[in-house]
Parts: sequence; structure tokens; C-alpha cells
Amino acid sequence: MKQADLDELVPVDLVLERFFRQAKTRAERIGASYLGLWTALESSTRGGKRFRPRLVLAAYAGFGGRDPSAAAHLAAAFELLHTALIVHDDVIDRDFTRRGGPNVSGRYRDDATTAGIPVPTAEHRGMSTAIIAGDLALFHSYRLLDRSGLADDLREALLQILDDALFASAAGELIDVDFSIARDVPSVEDVVEMERLKTAVYTFEAPLQAGAVLAGADAAHLPVLAQFGRRLGIAYQAMDDLLGVFGNEQETGKSTLGDLREGKRTLPIAFAATTDAWPGIAAWIGKPDLTDGEADQVRALLLSCGAEAFTRRLAAEHAAAALRLLDRLPVEVAQELSPFVGPALDRSR
Repeated sequence: MKQADLDELVPVDLVLERFFRQAKTRAERIGASYLGLWTALESSTRGGKRFRPRLVLAAYAGFGGRDPSAAAHLAAAFELLHTALIVHDDVIDRDFTRRGGPNVSGRYRDDATTAGIPVPTAEHRGMSTAIIAGDLALFHSYRLLDRSGLADDLREALLQILDDALFASAAGELIDVDFSIARDVPSVEDVVEMERLKTAVYTFEAPLQAGAVLAGADAAHLPVLAQFGRRLGIAYQAMDDLLGVFGNEQETGKSTLGDLREGKRTLPIAFAATTDAWPGIAAWIGKPDLTDGEADQVRALLLSCGAEAFTRRLAAEHAAAALRLLDRLPVEVAQELSPFVGPALDRSR
């Protein structure tokens, strides 16, 4: 991330720091255990790419917004919403690491195992605590908007965008869970729609629209922003699917075995299921104790059948479509948003 990007995020980080400082002061009055939970939750907001706040601020600046405090609160609300969803998503996926270290579940699981608690019980404690932490982050993402000082009508409009994003994400998460236990592999089109609902709406479409609404943009621009965010989000998620299998764990901070062991229905898997290579791949997908060697066999087959190339090509097509949509937006907005397209394809984490 460029220094300029880091500088513009300082007000957002200050909003989050103030929020957590106040929350931890309240928690400390209840007890050390509750304070520990809030400390773990705060750690979950650190180290990410800050895509959502950056998109909020980019759209806000492009449309000439002039209330940096309100923009910082809105951007922080989206980051806290993201924290809530990834904490819960890690529980669903039974992941105990995030960004190269233990997530909330992992911290509490590790504490329990260190204390001599059997692993199944320790893992249950970790996941239970993460659900509580995610609930707190979810609720307070809305409260951050309440504290923004905005007029009621504008705040309600922004809350509706946040509501729609969360509503879509929950639907996408449910579809993803259903896909993982379905006998048949879903089509590429179905996986694209699932990923759009689960991630692209709240990560790209909603932050862009919210930043524009806060800046007072003409409503005619909102559908174009949504389409741009949708295309960019699909490109980003397609590359994320590749990183989940082919990525460098030291850079991504996540295991490249997790998606394969969980039997995740990702874009490369959906494409591979339409090829002659599928019987050789299917034998390993969803194997909970999949070894590194077995995963290497799957990767080789995904490469030879064209699944990796197809997914990369799909990402490039959607990124190109996103760039074309910028021609339908004011020049100032296009200048703010165009730098987000390239990194969606050139990703290492």
C-alpha cells in the first residue's frame, strides 16, 4: 500500500482506536476475561488491506465530499463489518489462522490447549468465543454510523446500504455452506453469483455507493458504481480462489490446504468439474487430512485441465469490464477508482 493510501487511512484508524479504547474501558469494569475478548477483537482489525475504507474514501473524494470526520466514521463502519464477517467466516470454515497468525478462534483454542484442555473442547471454546466477538463487531459497525453526527435522513440512507450489504453477504455465506455439502458441483455461473453475494457486495459495491451518497453524488451514478464494484469484486474473488490453492502461505497468511480440505466450491473447482480431469481431482476434494503431496497432485491437475488459466482469464475479463465502466463516471471519480483495478489481478495475498 502506498504512503498516500496509509496517510488517508489515519482518520479511519483513529476512529477505530477510539472505539476500541472506549469499549475496552467498559469491558474492564466487567472483568479481565471480557477485556481479553475485546483485545482479541481489536487485533483482528489490524493488518488487513483496508479495501473497504479505501473504496469509501475514494468515492467520497471523487464526488467532492468535504466532511472527513463523517467519511472516517463510515469507512470505519465498513471495516468493522468486515471484521465481524471474517471472524464468523473463520468459524464456519474451521480456520484458526488469519493474516499469518492465530485468529480469535485460534487464540482461545491455543490458550485452552496450553492449559491442558483436550483439543476438541479447546477448539469448541475458540469457535464459541469467536462467535461472540463477531456479534459484537457486527452490532457496533452500525453504532459507528450512529456516532457520525450525520443528519437523520443521510444516516438512514447509509444504514440501508449497510443493511443491503449484510443481507446479501448472509445469503452468499449460506449458499457457500450449501455448496460444500451438495453432491453435485455447482456451475461456474453459480459460484460467481455466490461469491458476489458473499463478498463483492459488502467489499466493493456497498462501500463505493456509500461514499458517493455521503458526498451527495447524483443518484444516477449509483448503479454504475455498483456495476463497477461488482465487476471488480468478481475479479478479486477469482484471484482469491487461486491464492487459496496456489498462493504462497508466507504472503497470504492462510493455508493453501484449507479450501481443498473443506471441499470449497471455488471457481477453479467448478471449472475442473466440467473436464475429464475431474475424477482424479474429486477423490481428494473434501479430504480432511489431505497431505501436502496429495494437494500437489490436485494442483497439477488443476493446471493441466485449464482450471487455473480459466480462472485467471475470467478475473481479467471482469477487471477489463470494470475499467470500461469508469468511462461512464465523472473524470474525478474515475481517477480515484482506476488504481484499484490493477491490484485486483496482480495479487500475492
